[in-house]
Amino acid sequence: MLLLYPQFIPYSFIEKEASHVEGFSPELALVTIGGGKELEEKLVVRPTSETIVNHMFTQWIHSYRDLPLMVNQWANVTRWEMRTKPFIRTLEFLWQEGHTAHATPEEAEKEVRSMPLFFALQMIDLYTRFAYEQAAIPVIAGRKSKAETFAGASKTYTIEAMMGDKKALQAGTSHNLGQNFSRAFGTLFTDENGQRQLVWQTSWAISTRFIGGIIMTHGDDTGLMLPPNIAPIQAVIVPIWKKADEKAGVLAAAFAVNEALKTAGVKVKLDDSDQRTPGWKFNFWEMKGVPLRIEIGPRDVSNRSVVISRRDIPGKQGKVFGISMEPSVLVPYIKGNLQEIQAALLEIAVSFRDSNIVDVSSYNELKEVISEGKWARGPWSASDEAELMVKEETGATIRCFPFKQPEGPKICLMTGKAADEVAIFAKSY
Repeated sequence: MLLLYPQFIPYSFIEKEASHVEGFSPELALVTIGGGKELEEKLVVRPTSETIVNHMFTQWIHSYRDLPLMVNQWANVTRWEMRTKPFIRTLEFLWQEGHTAHATPEEAEKEVRSMPLFFALQMIDLYTRFAYEQAAIPVIAGRKSKAETFAGASKTYTIEAMMGDKKALQAGTSHNLGQNFSRAFGTLFTDENGQRQLVWQTSWAISTRFIGGIIMTHGDDTGLMLPPNIAPIQAVIVPIWKKADEKAGVLAAAFAVNEALKTAGVKVKLDDSDQRTPGWKFNFWEMKGVPLRIEIGPRDVSNRSVVISRRDIPGKQGKVFGISMEPSVLVPYIKGNLQEIQAALLEIAVSFRDSNIVDVSSYNELKEVISEGKWARGPWSASDEAELMVKEETGATIRCFPFKQPEGPKICLMTGKAADEVAIFAKSY
């Protein structure tokens, strides 16, 4: 169910869940005056929607027959960031925010393939697949530490991405809220035995921060470099002519190529404006990150061919001459190149990530790796206080305990005692 909840939330709603208000208090924007008068109760400009959602759930959920319930909204959110950075940390941002209510904790937590999209683990799996398959960002999915868990959640799952400067970006999260919010708001249902029970809940979100992740994962000194699967323009056609009597023939060929590609489902744009030079257009569309450029000049018209340049391979190395403009040849060539670019961007990002993650077995090794700007991966079973010490001394935090864990016995890098999991430490945005 797609809904839009109020942007202004009564402060009393935020106060109902103790850890929630404690976690968000430093980031809250408050409205105290409305219509020229002081408000009886101050309002919070939406930092997230768990509280207002639960207020509505108490009115919508009565019986087990009303469960499971899922709502989703695309909305703006305000968090009072002291140091802003475009896309990554802003006072206001847009996101997709989902919330669910369930009759049992197993339904809220477990991955049940027959009921997709409802569960905390399934949503982080969906975000992971989107990152890999569409954005070509090789995120690492895992569970947040207790200290990094969302305020009010029982568990938080995350996808962590390595940016071009090797800092970590939390690119999406999914939370198992347990009964924390339903207990605070009295979100109850009558079960099949006629007993009143608290619902179990999840919430999950991905925001415009992910756009920043795409820019910083694939971009270069020239500008954007967009994976074809998410590029609004996959190929741009630049017609080239010098003499007036060449223009009509070149444009006719360009229009024909444009129509053929558009009919085949390629997101193509014909830049036939004559206010700018071809060289200016080349630079402009490279900066915009368009994966492919198709050049058509008088000689190409005579040869019934085009020149194709790949954004991910700069200079002459990425340029191919003499590709037939016949649709039966050109269309599969363009689509094949788009697939190659998509795969190449992911492969480069995976290689970069893996070459900058270092396995460590001691705290000294961890500190050395972090000082080099890389990610450290090592066994961890130490206390929350030890985790805070790592943050204070190195500037790094536990990004996650990855779902994919190495086999065999593990010894905590901090305590020397047995550990069940490895954790990834990194500096982050």
